[in-house]
Amino acid sequence: MNTFKKLRNAALFLGMGALILTSCNDDDDEDPPTNNGSGDGQSILITSNTTWSADSVYILDGRVTVVDGVTLTIEPGTIIKGRSGTGPNATALLVARGGTLIAEGEPDMPIIFTSAADQISPEDVAAGNFESPNLAPTVNGLWGGVIVLGRAPISASNDNGDVTEVQIEGIPTSDPNGLYGGNEPMDNSGRLRYVSIRHGGTNIGQGNEINGLTLGGVGDETIIEHIEIVANQDDGVEWFGGTVDVSNVVVWNCGDDGLDTDQSWDGTVDNFVVIGVTGHAFELDGPEGSYEAAHMITNGSVKMTFDGRTTEDIINVDDNSMVDLSNIYFTDIVSGQQISEDDDLPFSQVPDVTFSNILLDVDANDLGDYVNDATIPTGISAGTTPQADVSVFDWTWASQAGGLSGL
Repeated sequence: MNTFKKLRNAALFLGMGALILTSCNDDDDEDPPTNNGSGDGQSILITSNTTWSADSVYILDGRVTVVDGVTLTIEPGTIIKGRSGTGPNATALLVARGGTLIAEGEPDMPIIFTSAADQISPEDVAAGNFESPNLAPTVNGLWGGVIVLGRAPISASNDNGDVTEVQIEGIPTSDPNGLYGGNEPMDNSGRLRYVSIRHGGTNIGQGNEINGLTLGGVGDETIIEHIEIVANQDDGVEWFGGTVDVSNVVVWNCGDDGLDTDQSWDGTVDNFVVIGVTGHAFELDGPEGSYEAAHMITNGSVKMTFDGRTTEDIINVDDNSMVDLSNIYFTDIVSGQQISEDDDLPFSQVPDVTFSNILLDVDANDLGDYVNDATIPTGISAGTTPQADVSVFDWTWASQAGGLSGL
């Protein structure tokens, strides 16, 4: 029997038309809803401090926005499910600049964002079963994702020169809550801990999808740690500028890049695993305006092929990328996967990209085949020593499914 729970009559109408946020209880069963939104692309606004609790399953129908000055608190063990919808009707949780998301799960009670088609229940989570009972961990594009925006600096420009704020991808330009960027590096958008985001990345336009977790101009007072992204159609995590640090991240079975950085993100990602993504393991782009800042990626392990999924490139950078990469292990590498620069420049001409203890699990005599440069840059070598501390990922679906073995 389908375990998706019957919708309560006490739906909370936060916006217009069919765009609603609904909670579910444990009474009766019915088929998952198939409502695709109102068609107008308008956002559902959370305009007062709100708490979502683990005794309900929350259904997102459209773009749900936490507005400036408002806090959304999500309690440990809570399940949030997004209905289908594409283009301007894509379902997503958007935290606007000045809004706050307090989503603090626990190792035995994670917060799970997933599709409305997922039959996972609060009882499953309470019993320690974090896997979907009906969706494979490769099913993607069923809803949008989680987008957090802030007022920290970004590097962006238009035809008139530098700009300090821009519209985040995936949000219609008609929605001012999609703006991010500013001049507040210590901006605080809240706390995210032990959060799993699954089956997202719906199409919002030709060749354009929503990331699992999008961070636009997020400041360094924000806490983001213990995050899992499973089967997102686009990137796992993408940073657009900002200063926030992120730690203890698993990206598994995503349809594009594992970790993607843009617009001079000035932060660190520390302790991570990337498994079986089909784009680049890392796509690390440079500044898009005159503001320049570098970021650091450190202490990670990457499976370049997994369960029939092959990653395109090991590391991909631009000619103006600014990033320090250290203590990263790449395994299950196949022919054609490389550390590369977009325009095939030698790394000697990309001075702001540095490598330290980057280990490729290949024969040392063949190392040059996996670096798109006549000379292997200092800091890249053959090796077989995993670099991530995977013990902190025991709570994830990836761990429960055996995806972390060998790392």
